[in-house]
Amino acid sequence: MNKLSQRMRYIEANGTGEPDILRLAAGPIPELKPDEVLIRVLAAGVNRPDVLQRKGLYPLPPGANPILGLEVAGEVVGIGRTVTEFKPGDRVCALTNGGGYAEYCAVPKLQCLPWPEAYDDIRAAALPETYFTVWANIFQIGHLAQGESLLVHGGTSGIGVTAIQLAREFGCSVYVTAGSQEKCNACIRLGADAAINYREADFAEPISELTNGRGVNVVLDIVGAPYTLRNLRCLSMDGRLIQIGTMQGSIVESLDLMNIIMHRLIVTGSAMRPRSTWEKGMIAKALRKTVWPVLNAGRCGPVIHQVFPLAEATTAHRLMESGTHIGKIILKVST
Repeated sequence: MNKLSQRMRYIEANGTGEPDILRLAAGPIPELKPDEVLIRVLAAGVNRPDVLQRKGLYPLPPGANPILGLEVAGEVVGIGRTVTEFKPGDRVCALTNGGGYAEYCAVPKLQCLPWPEAYDDIRAAALPETYFTVWANIFQIGHLAQGESLLVHGGTSGIGVTAIQLAREFGCSVYVTAGSQEKCNACIRLGADAAINYREADFAEPISELTNGRGVNVVLDIVGAPYTLRNLRCLSMDGRLIQIGTMQGSIVESLDLMNIIMHRLIVTGSAMRPRSTWEKGMIAKALRKTVWPVLNAGRCGPVIHQVFPLAEATTAHRLMESGTHIGKIILKVST
């Protein structure tokens, strides 16, 4: 396999800062550990943690690949000595430990999944980061159950699009916030019961009206401190606030703990990247059993906003930071 003796193209971050620090570079192809597969990357997803890492605001876990990119789709071209689940030629998508913005990426076998039926590389690359995150936080940590209700902030983000569809698929009501009427309309088309333009209304009041004063069972939030008190007011008895981001701050002042006590609220959260390979593997196993049949049936798939060549990662990051996209931003890496 003479391809594996060659160097690969990848996106290098020259320090930390604005998107223009990203540049196309060449370097060695990753060496495989015993439990890893080597993927020839066809497409890679662009996610907000990539932006935070570029800015120097997302410390890498020990042993993580410093190259940007947390999800890929491509072809297996090499396997470690303990890998029996995959073979060269298999088409997989994977949640990576970094290294996705490159022609080749080494990924633990447990973090790989087959492409859903009828998917191409672009759609498959849009799956891992958001589907792992949504499944782990809403369904495993948040225990969202059939007949319950969910409030999602950032309804047109990759996370939001996935959360809307999966919650509806499994029999739940979904309410979202978004920053324009166009985005609210997109959320309704995806299956949201109601969408609130946060630039025009305080979301807590409409949620109370929409739920006849009961509130929602689960809130999934990426905003952080400015939303926390209102999120808690939106929760029903035994409600769960799941924090997966703090885009506008992490320090909350004037928090009345009695509200949590009297309503038996749970405030929790998680980050995906620091989890162990075993933990990520358990999420992958649950997705393959529960969600992949839905994707194979043609439901609950990703929404692709725009695809850029690998060399245009800078432009892709600018679009991500603009917040104008609806769904996923993808880099086309190889053909």
